[in-house]
Amino acid sequence: MSQWSFRESPFLIAGPCVAEAGDVLPRTAEALAGLAVKLGIPLCFKASFDKANRARLAGARGPGIEYGLEALAAVKRATGLPVLTDIHEVGQAAAAAQVVDVLQIPAFLCRQTDLLVAAGRTGRPVNVKKGQWMAPEAMAGAVEKVRSAGSAEVALTERGTFLGYGDLVVDMRSFQRMSEAASVPVIYDATHSVQQPGMGSGGTSGGQREAIPPLLRAAAAAGADGFFIETHPDPARAVSDAATQWPLDQMYELMAPVLDIWARARGVESARR
Repeated sequence: MSQWSFRESPFLIAGPCVAEAGDVLPRTAEALAGLAVKLGIPLCFKASFDKANRARLAGARGPGIEYGLEALAAVKRATGLPVLTDIHEVGQAAAAAQVVDVLQIPAFLCRQTDLLVAAGRTGRPVNVKKGQWMAPEAMAGAVEKVRSAGSAEVALTERGTFLGYGDLVVDMRSFQRMSEAASVPVIYDATHSVQQPGMGSGGTSGGQREAIPPLLRAAAAAGADGFFIETHPDPARAVSDAATQWPLDQMYELMAPVLDIWARARGVESARR
């Protein structure tokens, strides 16, 4: 039985972009476990064992499924946090589900029927990221595919829509529109939505990290049920997405006002339990 439910809102999914070697994962997980207690909200630790959609062949992809799942299992043992990772191929679903509590479908793969069905067949909760070209209502089809295979717990994540070739824009109407169309919780991915694909050095993604706080607050008011933030002890040294990962030591200052806005927008006393 999974330790995670998308129904307990608000919640936070957070962790480094990639399952890096060394002490990055344990350091980050320990800090996030403390953050969950301090904020009083459910927190799911995330890290990817592979980033299969790199812009360049030489782009850092991650350690692979074997090391990545071992590292995530170690996080669970050490902290008790539930864990999430992406899958990119049908054959990865069952193996990942043996370790992680939540499977995630990357935005570029959100219409891949076989992958969605394989994720659903595991029975694990599944988070599907909205494709950068998809209308909010069109994501109902992805939810249907996952549910048809057996997963009752499904969420959708807004991570921005392409504006031209090197920028993303977040339509704050998407949270309500996706929720109504698919009848699932909707998450706001604050760090990927400020990326500037292909605008970094050497063809990597650039980004506008400074836009993360106001967009998070807007999403909290607009109807997001949960939040997704990639965070790192030293973002400048991160293996992937260095331009947009949020500094780990600033996570509380980032999230505390977001949760207060979330609560006020819903007319409740506090989002922090």
